[in-house]
Amino acid sequence: MRNLAMSFAMLACTSALAAPLTLDFTTETVGAEPRGVAAAIGHWLVMKDGDKTVLAVDGRKWSEGQAAPGLADKARALYGERYGEFLDNVQAYAYFPLAVVKDVEDFREGTITLRFKGLEGRVDQAAGIVFNLKPNGDYLVLRANCLEDNLVLFKYQKGHRSSVKWIRNTPTPSKQWHDMKLIVKGTQVTGYLDGKPYLEHTLSEPISGRVGLWSKADSFVYMDDVKIDPAGR
Repeated sequence: MRNLAMSFAMLACTSALAAPLTLDFTTETVGAEPRGVAAAIGHWLVMKDGDKTVLAVDGRKWSEGQAAPGLADKARALYGERYGEFLDNVQAYAYFPLAVVKDVEDFREGTITLRFKGLEGRVDQAAGIVFNLKPNGDYLVLRANCLEDNLVLFKYQKGHRSSVKWIRNTPTPSKQWHDMKLIVKGTQVTGYLDGKPYLEHTLSEPISGRVGLWSKADSFVYMDDVKIDPAGR
């Protein structure tokens, strides 16, 4: 109960995202971690796709349970005195690479878009949009997988993953760029892939938390054009 009270106290003093935010990797340093996100789990690096600078989650050297370098300092910057709680819980999801957007403290509704291209991965080639990320490490994610051709809404809670909504037959071939879009309006969630609305779900309560990017296991995936818009455009 004490932790729950602290969670509500933090949310009460945090203002929701007021203006659109775009993560542009054009000016980033190739080979370095991106400045706009805090890599929590996995290897997140800036790379080149032809003449375009993009973000990559590189699972080619993936090892289960491996946190990103400097995770404790990043968690402290994101969640202050609750960074220890975040560390304890998010590392339970170490099978799933996670990068947290630094400049969005509280996303409650609106639109998040992401472009992604699956390159390699024998187990997975997954990309996802994380939202409702709490200080204790719980979150929701809308994810696509180029090896499975499906779009899924997952919930991560207290170290366990469960599927909320599962949509099959969503063509997502590897080595091609795809567009993913998440719209949250009140408790209504809609997931788009390449412009088509595949997934709809009503949550049990409104969301409020950080947002981020997600992958799985040995996925090697490029990501670009990350946009967060509270107005839902």
